[in-house]
Amino acid sequence: MSPRKSAPARLHAGERREQLLETALDLFSRKGFKGTTTKEIAAAAGVTEAIVFRHFPSKQALYQAVLDNSHESAEMQEWLAKSRACMDNNDDAGLLRAIALKILQDYRRDARLQRLLLFAALEGHEHGLAHHRQISIPLYELLCQYVERRKSEGKLVDYDSGMILVAIAGMATHFATMTQMFGFACNVPDEQVADIFTSIMMNGIHAKKERVRK
Repeated sequence: MSPRKSAPARLHAGERREQLLETALDLFSRKGFKGTTTKEIAAAAGVTEAIVFRHFPSKQALYQAVLDNSHESAEMQEWLAKSRACMDNNDDAGLLRAIALKILQDYRRDARLQRLLLFAALEGHEHGLAHHRQISIPLYELLCQYVERRKSEGKLVDYDSGMILVAIAGMATHFATMTQMFGFACNVPDEQVADIFTSIMMNGIHAKKERVRK
């Protein structure tokens, strides 16, 4: 007689919610919003669809909660604290490096959120994209305000603040996409990549002219 299988441990409400968010992130990142059903999410989590709707009233609400969860993560809050410290200390290079390194490490740690957002753009899921912009724009505006202040103090060149931020984020995002999504090999550590991108931003790429000896 085979031993009787025990029922799976019942999760507390908070644990169940986190499990559903993790499962939904995985499926949304692989199949997109339109290609994923709440029935599939429930099956992958080992629960009934009714349990999903007990925690989230709709698939859209679950999708938005996935985005919110990533923004409120411990890693994100730690990064915000470091970035604010850089701004408080007028550490321009430190802030740019923090932006680049966060992007590189996020892709390496778990690129599912980026795949989810790419799916949203390809699907034309404007509601999801609008929600992402809603939670991202306040941070972008905070960084722009810092750049504007540093420009007014004569410490940064008078380029458009948004373009400065796009430049550092764009370098890191493209590099991370090529290496973590498209499979291009690169053995340079993330910290060194962030250092190089920061140096390009702060110093440009022209070699310094040698001093002429008299």
